[in-house]
Amino acid sequence: MTLTEMCDPLKPTNINDLPSHIILEILTSSGGLSGADLVSLELTSSTFRTSHEMGHQKSTSLVDFAALKLCMSHPIFVCLNLTDQQHLVARCGHNWKRVFRFLQLVEQCSDVVETTSSNAMCKLGVEAFKRIEFPVCVRVTNVSALHNHAAFVAHSGEVFTCGDNLSFCCGHSDTNQPIFKPRRVEALKEFPCKQVATGVNFTVFLTIGGQVYTCGTGGYGQLGHGDTLDRPTPKLVETLVTVGPVVQIAAGPNYALVVTSDGTVYSFGSGTNFCLGHGEQHNELNPRPLQWFRSKGIHVVRVSSGEEHAVALDSNGLVYTWGKGYCGALGHGDEIDKTTPELLTSLDTHLAVQVCASKRKTFVLLDNGCLYGFGWTSFGSLGFPDRGVSEKVLKPSMLYSLNDHHISQVSTGLYHSVVVTNQGILYGFGDNERAQLGHDELRDCLNPIEILVEEGSEVDVC
Repeated sequence: MTLTEMCDPLKPTNINDLPSHIILEILTSSGGLSGADLVSLELTSSTFRTSHEMGHQKSTSLVDFAALKLCMSHPIFVCLNLTDQQHLVARCGHNWKRVFRFLQLVEQCSDVVETTSSNAMCKLGVEAFKRIEFPVCVRVTNVSALHNHAAFVAHSGEVFTCGDNLSFCCGHSDTNQPIFKPRRVEALKEFPCKQVATGVNFTVFLTIGGQVYTCGTGGYGQLGHGDTLDRPTPKLVETLVTVGPVVQIAAGPNYALVVTSDGTVYSFGSGTNFCLGHGEQHNELNPRPLQWFRSKGIHVVRVSSGEEHAVALDSNGLVYTWGKGYCGALGHGDEIDKTTPELLTSLDTHLAVQVCASKRKTFVLLDNGCLYGFGWTSFGSLGFPDRGVSEKVLKPSMLYSLNDHHISQVSTGLYHSVVVTNQGILYGFGDNERAQLGHDELRDCLNPIEILVEEGSEVDVC
């Protein structure tokens, strides 16, 4: 095709006639393509499968080169040093599309609904899912809830909280009475947030700028301010300001974990059950880096904090656990406590993208959509219908009950769990005594059951 023909606005242009650099620009500037989309394009047209050379770099296909460029600008990949980048690429078989998919999935799995409450639905007083009323029309992007309170982050960065505010964990200093509907946290109105994490009577907030604020009860040092004082409104954790931006937060009952952009994990609060990962059970009043990861040059990208143990995911898709090993919650084939992080060797040939811990159980999601679980089956909430409702799974085992689905996210509570498929379908399993799975006529769900939510509930919440 001549230049004149290409410039004719009335003449349709076949994508095969476009120069490679224009196609590459389209692929990398749209902002909405996923790793799966790139694979589909490569399978659809020979144009995307053709080998292309640009500059000093050669790629197996135009799509693979686009994936490389997308990886190079991804916030997680950018924060890795050259060695960690090379290790990740090698773990993905030097397939840039898989590297890009891994990065996207890790980032996506941070936006999960977290809950460890066994009676949240009972407190709501409903027997099926009901729309939560906000004071303004908002699009909720992140939610965290524990026994007595919940926190929501809106797309605008505003934070809303509700529940028992006796300890001021909701961040409203003008009342210590229960807050029955989500209320905006005014103390954070100048600091847009992207994530919240709720503990027992305290809350952790992560701003878009990578700063951490905490409020509520501080008796174990879980607020990270160097003391055991309570804070009625969110206060900046100053120690973390000097160590670089924080990229993720997690809260256990009385402790907190944070991950910085350089892959360092910091912990503070109650040292019970070795959840802080320092090899001892002392409380930490200030954020303290986990030297075990630092000494081995491990770049952690995500963490999850259970009631008695913790889990970490590194930049190579490897999983580490530490804390109380009761019921096999750490996945090492025994019930021995681990005072510092330990690699989960049974999964080291897989590429994990999400870790999720609750009381005495853990889930690990792989990049291929398979879900593994281990620990206490607790009313069937581990997803093994053939194991009974109170048994122990000491090593990671695949949830064959979900084999027909590609899982994209998982969240677990004390006695129930919920997963989301790549088709946006919700499935739940475990205890349903208080209708926490959205079905008012079932007692236990040992096999995953679809959770029906009214159409449109996943978008704007008004």
